[in-house]
Amino acid sequence: MADKFLIRAFDVGLGDCIYCGIPGAATTDGKPDTFHMLIDCGSWSGMPYLQVALKNLARLLPDVEGGRKRLDLVVVTHEHKDHIAGFDPALFADFRIGAIWMNAAMNPDHAQAKKSMALHGIAASAMRGLAASGFAESPEIQDLVSLLNIDNDGAMTSLRQTIPASSGIKARYVHAGQTNDDLALPLNGKTKIHVLGPEEDIDRFYLGKNVEKTLRGMAAATPQPEQPAVQPPEASSVQSIPTNISAAEFRQLRSRMLSSALAFAELSSKVTNNTSVVLLIEWESRRLLFVGDAEWDAGFREGKSNGAWNVMWNRQPGMLQEGIDFLKVGHHGSENATPWNDQQDGKRSEPGDILDAILPLPDDGQQPSAMAVVSTERGKYRTIPRAALLTELGRRVASTRRYKDGFAAHGLDVTSVPKFDEFERSWIDAPQPLRTDFERLLDAKGYVDIEISAKAAGA
Repeated sequence: MADKFLIRAFDVGLGDCIYCGIPGAATTDGKPDTFHMLIDCGSWSGMPYLQVALKNLARLLPDVEGGRKRLDLVVVTHEHKDHIAGFDPALFADFRIGAIWMNAAMNPDHAQAKKSMALHGIAASAMRGLAASGFAESPEIQDLVSLLNIDNDGAMTSLRQTIPASSGIKARYVHAGQTNDDLALPLNGKTKIHVLGPEEDIDRFYLGKNVEKTLRGMAAATPQPEQPAVQPPEASSVQSIPTNISAAEFRQLRSRMLSSALAFAELSSKVTNNTSVVLLIEWESRRLLFVGDAEWDAGFREGKSNGAWNVMWNRQPGMLQEGIDFLKVGHHGSENATPWNDQQDGKRSEPGDILDAILPLPDDGQQPSAMAVVSTERGKYRTIPRAALLTELGRRVASTRRYKDGFAAHGLDVTSVPKFDEFERSWIDAPQPLRTDFERLLDAKGYVDIEISAKAAGA
């Protein structure tokens, strides 16, 4: 509807590709027009998903000169494959983009992210060494190799150079405290975009004071591929033992390389998630929150490594201590990306306080009014999606479905859902926010739509 804020979560498998159409926020020929915005374009599940998503996106956009489509803003939350893999110049050749925002940690010249960039470099080097050694034979480790920016360089070059140049613009690196006005992006009507994360001082808030010692210790413990005089196993036989060391020494070397590389990968990935661009969009007295893959911790600690949610809660308390009307569920429904009392022990906690503030439980007899959607796919990770979290959110939002009933209505066998017995059986009968993976099985439109109406006067 032209008078409603449209959020379209494209089904890209495991990844995010989110369109926002904001009524009246743009101006065309002196008249109010819809502002067209894309948040991320990535997937773990293959380029065909992204190609279909961008074709569907083009149908939502107005034509401009040269036969291109007008896309007013592209937001790139963070540098992980499931959020950036689709930023191929060929896929974006038919779009004219008005502005590109990336997080401050993605700026290679950002002085307050030097240690974070050093961490990412060490992690990528360690994972490359692991891959080159032939030790990374499991699918899980191969996924970690891919997750780091080892194979994301092409997408980042496109985002920093090729795609902006094709629209005659330069990418902007954004941080907490900025708004669209600060970033030279005027919007009409009652519309404002607030950047809630990340903080500009990346190293201080997401790594902490002890980072140098940590990095030195981890680097010293990580054998480089060329250091041991060990011939890596042949790719066709990763279990073979080199002839110049004993079997026991080989197993010890393999264990050290694996554990060190995985430790780097985990820390690097955590920092990357926590430096996601987080946006709060205010429109017609509605508040919509888009959180990338921002993670949470038990509580904020000055000078320590922190979760992004905790930093926002403590650094910008006024922005989150009020209910929201829409939540883009973070990190594909992962347990670490939506703050909640995951211990289920009833005790008060900072994460629980955050969730109660933004999505309070309705009073007895009342129905929730907020909306939510999750772009997800069961398969790669045990914690994605966390069904217990989704059913907790299902108590707090209106845009839900009891998927057991949905499958039955379509004559489908609900037990055919991937890993049903292990992860879904206990929760399938409870309301959950709309999920792109289950909606695909039910109607295969290729997207999930959420529409937000303007708040009535006096409401």
